[in-house]
Order: sequence, then C-alpha cells, then structure tokens
Amino acid sequence: MPRESRATRTTRAREISRLLAAEYPGSARKLCALQHQGPFQLLVATILSAQCTDERVNMVTPGLFARFPDAASLAAAPQAELEEMIRSTGFFRSKSASLIGAAAALAERHPRKFPRSMEELTSLPGVGRKTANVVRSVALGLPGLPVDTHVTRLSRRLGLTRETDPVKIESDLCAMLPEGEWGSLSLRLILHGRRVCLARKPRCGECLLAGLCPSAGTAAR
Repeated sequence: MPRESRATRTTRAREISRLLAAEYPGSARKLCALQHQGPFQLLVATILSAQCTDERVNMVTPGLFARFPDAASLAAAPQAELEEMIRSTGFFRSKSASLIGAAAALAERHPRKFPRSMEELTSLPGVGRKTANVVRSVALGLPGLPVDTHVTRLSRRLGLTRETDPVKIESDLCAMLPEGEWGSLSLRLILHGRRVCLARKPRCGECLLAGLCPSAGTAAR
C-alpha cells in the first residue's frame, strides 16, 4: 500500500462512508442484526456472538431472556443451566462465566442506570472494547466504532489504515469521520464484508467501492 497523506485517506474514507450509506441505509440500530430490547440484552447478545453467527445467537436469546430478563436474575443463574442454554453458540463455559460476571457487576454497580462510558463498560467482566462500542453505538446512541475481523479486513484493503491492532484501527477510522457515522460505518463494513468483500475471494467485479479501493482486483490480503 503506497503512503498517502491523511487528507487523501480522509477524503476516501468519507466517500466510502457515503457510498456504503446509500447501499446499506439505516441507523446503527436498524443495521444491527442481533435482536434485542435495550442495552442489557444487546450486551448479552454481543458476548454470545463471539465466534458465532448472529442467526444462531438470535435463536438462543429469546429463551435466555425469558428465563433471565435482567442483570440480577442472570447474575444468580445456575451456571450449569446457563451453559446448557447457550451451548450451541460455542465456547459456552467461558461465555457463561462472562455473562454471570458482567450481570453481577451490573446489578451491584449500576442497579438503576445502565453504564454509558467506555470505562464503565469495559470494567465489566468479559466486556472488551468491541462489545462496549457495539452497545454504545447501537443501544445507547453514543459514538462507538466496533472493530471486528470484517472491519479490520476491509479498512486495510481500502487503504484506510495500515494497522492490525483493533484499537489502532478504531483510532484511525474515527479520526477520519464524524462521530455520528462511526457505529453505522462499522455495521456497513461488516455487511459489505459478508456479502461482497469476502475474506478469500472478494467479489471486486460487483463492488461499489472498487474505484476507490487500492486492493481491487488483487489477491486477497
């Protein structure tokens, strides 16, 4: 990837954001595939989504939320029962521990109001920066740009960053775009990564971003 000025990358980032918004319209809440009602449910669903499809998570969460509708009830969940309920999402032992730990922290530290700051959210057991950004941008209407494998792959292919560390990628992307676009851009990159800019065989001939992409037509990287 040739070296470019920040201004050049910023111009490309904003045009990419514009084109993706036309292709995948809607707010971050509308674009989010995880079914939820409120920030608590989205936190739980996002923890479950690690190494699992959104479709599978959406099959599990209705029963889970019916049984454990709030942080206090989830914090008191028998771990064996919880593990069985979420088994199909994979890594069910570590996920159940994270869910119970996060719920216990929520019930103890934030019994009346769901936490909003990055610091508060990432202090919850099992909650990293990506999960916190999902909750902030989708459920709370706050600035947040989650970086997953799709966002990493596309932002590098599109020449928006050279970084591989998710925190540094987030910083690069946020610096180029208005904060109101952060969450929706992340979700649009994820959708585009699933449908067009595939990991192994990107469909460059079908891509609306091909004219802006320095990697168009080259081997996947």
